[in-house]
Amino acid sequence: MRQELLSLPKGLAEEVSKNLVMVARLIDDEPEQAYAYSRIALRLASRVAAVREAAGFAAYATQKYSEALAEFRAAKRMTGSVELWPVMADCERGLGRPERALAMAGEPEVQKLDKAGQVEMRLVAAGARRDQGQLEAAIVTLQSPELASSSVQPWTARLRYAYADALLAAGREDEAREWFGKTLEADKDGSTDASDRLAELDGVEFVDASVDLSDLADDEDDDQDDNEDEDDNEDAAEIAAAERASDVAEYYDEDDEEYEPLEQSAADADADADVEDDKA
Repeated sequence: MRQELLSLPKGLAEEVSKNLVMVARLIDDEPEQAYAYSRIALRLASRVAAVREAAGFAAYATQKYSEALAEFRAAKRMTGSVELWPVMADCERGLGRPERALAMAGEPEVQKLDKAGQVEMRLVAAGARRDQGQLEAAIVTLQSPELASSSVQPWTARLRYAYADALLAAGREDEAREWFGKTLEADKDGSTDASDRLAELDGVEFVDASVDLSDLADDEDDDQDDNEDEDDNEDAAEIAAAERASDVAEYYDEDDEEYEPLEQSAADADADADVEDDKA
C-alpha cells in the first residue's frame, strides 16, 4: 500500500493515508465510522487499488454488499490478484445469490489462492450450501485435510467452529459437542463463542449475578437516613430531659426546706423512659 501511495503527491498521499489508518482502526468496533473515512479516501484517490480494497472492506462490514463487490472487483482489476476472491463470493451470498458463490468456488482462481484463502473459500462455499438448505452438503464441503489436521493455524478455530455449527444444525449433537471442544482448543484468543455453545449443549445456564450499584447505593442511603432519624430522636429526647433537669436545678434547691420536685407530665415521663431504655 505504501508503494501505491507514493504515486500520489506528498500532501495528498498523507491525507489518504490518514483516512486509511482510521478505516483500519474503526472497522471492527465502529464500522459505520470506518465506512465514512473510506469514502473520503475514495474521493481523494479512487485510482489506488489499496483505497478501493479498503472501501470494499468498509462497505462489507456495514453489509453494503453490492457496493463492496464493486470495490473488490475494481481492486482485482487493478492488481490482477485473486486474494479477494473468497470475500467477493461471500458478497454474492450477502446479496442472496448463493448459487453464484458456489460457481465461484469452482473457478480456476481458487487454485491460485494460498492455503488460508482456500480455507476461506471452503467456508464461503459451505455457507452457500446452508443458504440453500443443503446441510449435509455443507458438512461434506467442510471436511478436508485442513479440518482433520492437528496443527493449529490462524484459520483452524473458524473452520472447526463452522463444522461444529453445521453438525448441530443437522441434529448431530454429539459430534457437534466434540467439534466445539476442538474449536475451543484452537481458539486461544477467543475469536469464537465455542465455550458458550458447549455450555448450552451441556445445559448450563448463566445467571446474571450483577447488582445495580445505583440501587445498592440508594438502599445504603435509606439505611443511613433511618439511622440518622433514630439518632435525631434519641438526641432530642436526651436534650429535652437535660433541659428539664437544668430547669429544676436552676429554680429549685434540694437543700431548701420549701423545695418540692416539679410534677412530671406524662409526655415527659415517656421521654425519660425512652432515654433510659436506650441507655440500657
